Amino acid sequence: MTTATLPYRVTPVRVLRSEWHKLWTLRSTWITLAVTSLLTAAMGAGLGAAYDGSGEGGMDPVMFALLGTQFATINLGVLGILATAGEYSTGQIRATMTAVPRRLPVLWSKAAVLAAVVLPLTLATNLLTFPLAQSFLNGTDLSASLGDPGVLRALAGNAAGLTLLAVLALGIGALLRSVPMAIGAFIGLVMILPEVLAMLPYAFVDDAVRHFPGKALEALTTAQPQPGAASPGASLLAMLLWTATVLTVAAVVLRRKDV
Repeated sequence: MTTATLPYRVTPVRVLRSEWHKLWTLRSTWITLAVTSLLTAAMGAGLGAAYDGSGEGGMDPVMFALLGTQFATINLGVLGILATAGEYSTGQIRATMTAVPRRLPVLWSKAAVLAAVVLPLTLATNLLTFPLAQSFLNGTDLSASLGDPGVLRALAGNAAGLTLLAVLALGIGALLRSVPMAIGAFIGLVMILPEVLAMLPYAFVDDAVRHFPGKALEALTTAQPQPGAASPGASLLAMLLWTATVLTVAAVVLRRKDV
């Protein structure tokens, strides 16, 4: 390779920069991130203002304040899917893989860029939403502060869980290469399949369901351990394994299958 061609060599930093640019130049990225934060904060404030202090259900204060992350799960999942499957639907993936023939650096860069965007956004949103909700809950049974045991861990755990779900969705998009199919698979895995399996009268199924991504996220979002839920550490490990497994399978398919 001559000196003149060195500036155009494909490097991990340049692939990362390219994926960062692609993600941020999409209008859907800005809209999705803004809507996710606004819905989470607005729902936390709305629920806090509407709460009458009856104490029904004994819900965890962090879980109560962050109920809006149900919307975030879908929004960020769709964002992750669009980052991969969206390129297949537009045909842009061919140009991407032509520029990066080794292929796998593209997948790792997409995952890294998405995580770098989602984690600080969700953490900042949680740190804003919780005090906002608590401003209406002072004096009720759901009153809590950031300094209470488990609260900061739950806020950070929720952010980490949402980030892993977004990257998991990215992997599903890379695996299925179809936006509608990937969205259906993501919603099925996170929201529908655990509820269906929970109806089966087998103890080992209940144990497995606790470690599905959606249930693990719930466990990460509670300040105090809930009966029948996995521990925060086990839940985080489960989500890491789910995400790593899907990304690994997607990487194998990307290496072996034509784009």
